[in-house]
Amino acid sequence: MRTRKSAEARKAEIVDAVLRLSDTRGPDRLTTETVANAVGLTQPGLFRHFPKKQNLWEAVAGRIGILMETAWTKSQRNKAPAVERIYSLVGAQMRLIQSTPAIPAILFSRELHTKNKVLRTAFLRLMGRFHRLVTDMVTQASEANELSKDVDPEDVAYLIIGLVQGLAVRWSISGRNFDLAEEGNRLLRLQLSGFTNGQLTANDERGAQ
Repeated sequence: MRTRKSAEARKAEIVDAVLRLSDTRGPDRLTTETVANAVGLTQPGLFRHFPKKQNLWEAVAGRIGILMETAWTKSQRNKAPAVERIYSLVGAQMRLIQSTPAIPAILFSRELHTKNKVLRTAFLRLMGRFHRLVTDMVTQASEANELSKDVDPEDVAYLIIGLVQGLAVRWSISGRNFDLAEEGNRLLRLQLSGFTNGQLTANDERGAQ
């Protein structure tokens, strides 16, 4: 006897399908019919869980937000120096992107930039949250003399975010032919070395060996 799935389980299954299809087909080509077929529902069945396509994208944004917040929190559980926690945070973000390639697909999609204000707003909030986290760590690193006191923490955070986003694009269009976390660590080490007054951190020294 087939067990009927709960509404919450079915919604989670639908969101999973959207993430999977956003990677394989692209967010801009997704239709409610495609999503419904992927989970074995009719379109009316899908609409019982998500009355509008907008509601579905809101749920997807919520899922991505939970994934990011969870990854960020886990990366900051130790009491390491601030610079090492920057490496840990960026590494966590890179690994999340690598394991959930729908994230960059959605981030750079027409669905986000021109069609869906709610989705765009959700991602803008996530970017703001990530920027604040990095800014706080850069501030702490500067106060601890791990980074130069002459740097503007907010500007450094924007540079780090630019590195993450640019690398995600290169990884995507290259056919994902390199390890995103390893390359991110290498480039972040080069980037932060310009703000250390020539003094490598312990994490830099390990990475340079």
